[in-house]
Amino acid sequence: MIACSTTIVHEIPRRFRVRCPALRHRHADALYLQAILENISGVESVRVNRYAASITLIYDGIDSTRTAVLERLHNLPTDAFTNYQKQTHPINPLTLSGLALTSLVLRFMPPPLQSVISLFIGLPTLLKGIDTLHNQGIKVDVLDAGAVGFSLLRRDYFTANMIVFLLGVGEYLEQLSEDKTTGLLKALLRPQVEEVWLVKDGIEVRVPFSQLQPGHVIRCGPGELVPIDGIVVHGDALLNQSSITGESLPVHKQAGDRVLSGALIEEGKLEIQVETVGSDTGMARISRFLENSLRSSSQTQRQSQELADRLVPVTFALGIGIFLATRDIRRSAAALTVDYSCAIKLATPLAVKTAMYSAAHHGALIKGAQAFDELSSVDTLIFDKTGTLTYGELVVTDIQPVRRVSKNKLLALAAGAEEHYAHPVAKAVVSAAKEKGLCFPPTSQVDFIVAHGVSAYIDGKQVLAGSRHFIEEDENIDCSTADQHAERFHNDGKNVLYIAHDGRLEGVIALRDRIRPEAARVLTRLKQRQIKKIIVLTGDHEKTALALQQQLPQIDQVYWDLKPEDKAAIIKELKDQGDYTAFIGDGVNDAPALITADVGISLPGGADLAKDAAQAILLREDLAILADVLDLVARTQRTIRNSFYATIGFNTLFLLLAIAGRIQPVTSALLHNLNTVGILGYSAARGLNSPTGSGQEEESD
Repeated sequence: MIACSTTIVHEIPRRFRVRCPALRHRHADALYLQAILENISGVESVRVNRYAASITLIYDGIDSTRTAVLERLHNLPTDAFTNYQKQTHPINPLTLSGLALTSLVLRFMPPPLQSVISLFIGLPTLLKGIDTLHNQGIKVDVLDAGAVGFSLLRRDYFTANMIVFLLGVGEYLEQLSEDKTTGLLKALLRPQVEEVWLVKDGIEVRVPFSQLQPGHVIRCGPGELVPIDGIVVHGDALLNQSSITGESLPVHKQAGDRVLSGALIEEGKLEIQVETVGSDTGMARISRFLENSLRSSSQTQRQSQELADRLVPVTFALGIGIFLATRDIRRSAAALTVDYSCAIKLATPLAVKTAMYSAAHHGALIKGAQAFDELSSVDTLIFDKTGTLTYGELVVTDIQPVRRVSKNKLLALAAGAEEHYAHPVAKAVVSAAKEKGLCFPPTSQVDFIVAHGVSAYIDGKQVLAGSRHFIEEDENIDCSTADQHAERFHNDGKNVLYIAHDGRLEGVIALRDRIRPEAARVLTRLKQRQIKKIIVLTGDHEKTALALQQQLPQIDQVYWDLKPEDKAAIIKELKDQGDYTAFIGDGVNDAPALITADVGISLPGGADLAKDAAQAILLREDLAILADVLDLVARTQRTIRNSFYATIGFNTLFLLLAIAGRIQPVTSALLHNLNTVGILGYSAARGLNSPTGSGQEEESD
């Protein structure tokens, strides 16, 4: 931590501005500081001005939020002063409007005043070009400075000012789109821990996360995300820390061990004494990762930037060559104003960012430009069965006693034992019993055997509910009387739950996961587009897997009885064969496959670990969104290609006209820059266009 002095310079309800001199430190990272402040519960938006050493913050108006922000600013983490990223000055639309107006009225001013004002307007572009030439060589900024400089030398002030204005318009359009997209992505990816179980005097009380303080003790159970950094004071559990430490195997934690925010409890329960909350925790590391991912560019963007930079020396040399050959500075200036690189450099990131923004608004969060780029290459979709093509929520389909007990009695026994268990099978059994209005018998000595079943006592007699392996091999209870029924259920692709009471098998209950109603339509739509292969991976047995393939004939191949590492191995094999893969899953056990695939996609109800491992997250329980996203990605790639061809074609025409002396420099500048703005507008409009959802989107534009 670094102690920093801050002063509130202005405050109104729900908003205040502070001066923080530490921001002037040469290694201060304004973007990271913004991220850790936005991570505080109740903070709505943050704007950091590194050069003015000020921070403007909008929050929910609650005093505790204001106090948390000021405490955070008084003790900034050392990470806020490392990995400095240069912060760009925002383009002000009022400044652009003033510049455009000045350029129009400049012609009516005296020549000396025109000269002074134009030099003042063009000076930032000239200085930026000189600095770029000195430190980086001949890049786009040098060409811009050259065009402005030539125009000023010719006393063509209108052209010089219009070049500056249109460059600003391009930057503003890109900045506006990126700010909106980045803000939306930050809000959607911000960890959403609303409430926690606080242990107080031996009693568990559910309280808002914002009320936690160091020293408090909270309880976390199976499937929950640890929201704080702290020390285990009671209990033991297996924690999946792969999203934090990269460890592939769960880690055992018990009293005295330290746990990190962001870890996921797979098995067991923990009582944890809070050490740090808010921006001090591992959650802030998620913000750091997000900031870095949004700063990065996709391969397509990098290629566009590289191409733009390579074209600059060519254009610059052509302008100088024209002057040497013709001694006509007018033609040379006209050629320099035709810059191929401007639209090439800006159109790609603008199209990608606006498309990401549109995708998020219509149900899919894509984590960065690189993930968007990779989605465009996917030709093989791999689905985890449970929770993706199916709802992941089992329902009871059959109740089959094997002794004289009634169906309702058998279901009530099972529900009584399963009532305190959070497993999907338990939820289905309890739900079925409640629908029938059955009364659950009182239970005691409930014991959960992970991956096997549950044991409980009803009226002093043991009730067992679980797999055949658990009932027959572990508990030595004969299950052969249910063989005929179990085989029939298995052949229908159903799961079978065995129920025993007082040492004898009472019967079996069949359950099945429901296929999503849109699954067949979406798979058909995907096969009609760019997807050549659809594969399903599941841990279910063979009969269940084949039953799914019979119901969804669009599936090309299905694998069954798989462990998490088996799924990852199959995906790796497909990649080695040349397939470009996307894996769609939602469970903790899907994390290895999500990471192994070229693109990992998680569903909205997925485990936190799955969402963290995925490059894209569907925000609604609708598989049609997946097809919409792939359509949007394909359309964006066509937009980028069309923008490139338009840039090359129109600018080549303008350049030939300039070389031939058929157009003046001001006309050349106007045509070029209007073309650039038009291409940027086209890229933005196409990116913001909503996914059609119909699968009938046009193949060409």
